Amino acid sequence: MALPDGSLSHRYRGEHPVRTLLFLFRPDRARVLGAVGVFFAKHAPVWLLPLITANIVDVVVKHRDVSVLWWNSAVLLVILLLNLPLHMLYVQWMHGSIRRMGTRLRSALCHRMQQLSIGYHSRVSAGVLQAKVIRDVEGIETASQQTADNGLAAIATLLGGLVVIAIQTPAFLPVFVVLVPASALLVVRLRERLRSQNESFRREVEQLSSRIGEMTTLIPITRAHGLERTALRRVDRTLGRVLDEGLRLDLLNGRFGSMSWILLNAIGVGCLAGSALVAYYGWMDVTPGAVVMLSAYFSSLTGSVTTLLTLTPQLGKGLASVRSAGEVLQAPDLEENSGKADVAAVTGRIDFRGVGHSYPGADAPSVTGFDLSVRPGETIALVGASGAGKSTVLNLVIGFLRPTEGRILLDGRDMEELDLRSYRKFLSVVPQESILFEGSIRENVTYGMKDVPEETVLTALRDANAMEFIDRLPDGLDTVVGERGARLSGGQKQRLAIARALIRDPRILILDEATSALDSRSEALVQQALARLVRGRTVFVVAHRLSTIRGADRIVVMHDGRIAEIGSHTELLRTGGPYAGLQAAQLA
Repeated sequence: MALPDGSLSHRYRGEHPVRTLLFLFRPDRARVLGAVGVFFAKHAPVWLLPLITANIVDVVVKHRDVSVLWWNSAVLLVILLLNLPLHMLYVQWMHGSIRRMGTRLRSALCHRMQQLSIGYHSRVSAGVLQAKVIRDVEGIETASQQTADNGLAAIATLLGGLVVIAIQTPAFLPVFVVLVPASALLVVRLRERLRSQNESFRREVEQLSSRIGEMTTLIPITRAHGLERTALRRVDRTLGRVLDEGLRLDLLNGRFGSMSWILLNAIGVGCLAGSALVAYYGWMDVTPGAVVMLSAYFSSLTGSVTTLLTLTPQLGKGLASVRSAGEVLQAPDLEENSGKADVAAVTGRIDFRGVGHSYPGADAPSVTGFDLSVRPGETIALVGASGAGKSTVLNLVIGFLRPTEGRILLDGRDMEELDLRSYRKFLSVVPQESILFEGSIRENVTYGMKDVPEETVLTALRDANAMEFIDRLPDGLDTVVGERGARLSGGQKQRLAIARALIRDPRILILDEATSALDSRSEALVQQALARLVRGRTVFVVAHRLSTIRGADRIVVMHDGRIAEIGSHTELLRTGGPYAGLQAAQLA
């Protein structure tokens, strides 16, 4: 099955979610229409049974030709036997269309997430986006299935029954057209009275969940201070409220359930009695079988209308999920690369000319007046207090952020005119916390690369000082690292991240606090690997510990988004400026 290239994300423009839902099913519209037709055929026994029952009753009561009994029974039996193949065809077409719709929507969401800027991803948590791809799409699929299965069953029964009544006993059609919806509305209104009580019970259960979570979290404090009874009393009070609300809800459910049942059956008895009186006194040409048929249709048609009315909340939840997914599909914060020039080669020269960047809604710019020319192969270290603008500069180099003032030139070309996807093929990032996926060491190091020779992988790992621990692993390169590299230490993960960067042979390298979270031994091994990694490359490094950047060609000291001073480690210590102050503070 062909998946979309993200066109859906450009199709969604905030229109009503029903239109979006219909658009999602567009590639399968023929199957959906076929499934509807098949459903009406397979569901025929339900709405034909009262008619066939009426014919058989009339055979018995009026002693009609017994062949009518055999003929009606045969028709019903054939339709029943056809139910299995027709139902399987319906499931294949309708449920298959729903599953394909879900897959297309998930693919479109993933496409859109890859296009959205890093600024968007910094504002919206990964958990929220994951919920939209998994839970919201599942909600749309569930609502679509329930609406299709239950809704079509109700519509087929309703239409089939009304058609039979219109043909067999047309005088009763107006009665059913008025009485059936009215009865269903009464039942639904009674059920709605339960909603507020259900909400109250749900809130109490949520409060209980919060209390239990609080109790378990505080157990060390509780035990340390001998407060077990106090903690239990708090939980017991909440348990008592849950019990009271639950009992009240059960009584209310029982009362309204019984009232609904009595009301519906009382109206059914009235319908039965009324049609029987019409037949008894001969006011209309109504046979005994027709009396039985009308009574049966009243119950089934009222149930169908009730089902349609109660589908509204389910459909509402599905449409809410469509809106939730639409928040991603219509998010405007995209990284636009289409139509821009590809980057075929990079020497590593980067020029910042009056560069500034302001985040939306921020009171002051994060970076302003940033002027710097970086030569190919030069290592630039960025230091300064938290919030000085160091990470913003790194994100500008990567292209995650675009300057709101000034220009950044890559080998003399304005980066605004370049396709940043092609530029990033020449760039590698070693972050503070290495991001690994649940796969083997080989798969993590060669992520995104095809047919990498084993010797190339081993060389990168040796240069990263990673073979020191890989040789001790039972499966070597094929060792699975666990989710987010859970089976490895911080230093081991960092060395794999360095190997991942080395194997790509980048021209520009970003090191973002690459050793800040490591112990002294791991830091020494990582520093040795980094020394090999930076050779011959343009490097931007942010480090908390100033001892790790002494060898940088130039150190840029930042303050409030501006460059405070620039120079080598020795030069900056000699001038006694902000850098010397930072050095003294760390040594103290």
